[in-house]
Amino acid sequence: MIQYNINLEIAVQVKKLRDSLGLTQRKFANLVNKPQSTIARIENGSFNASTMLLSEIAQAVNIKVKIESTHA
Repeated sequence: MIQYNINLEIAVQVKKLRDSLGLTQRKFANLVNKPQSTIARIENGSFNASTMLLSEIAQAVNIKVKIESTHA
């Protein structure tokens, strides 16, 4: 059985969001008031992002966070 890695899914979604805004990691980090290193670690899947952090990012770019399970 392959274990689902939520960090990788978050990485993909945060990178998609940043790309959709046309921002570098540094500019995105400034926008969401987080260090660029935090954005880099989220995007490479090595950071265990809390729901609070994801909510702060979403609020900074005026979007909603939706968490849903598609895996058993």
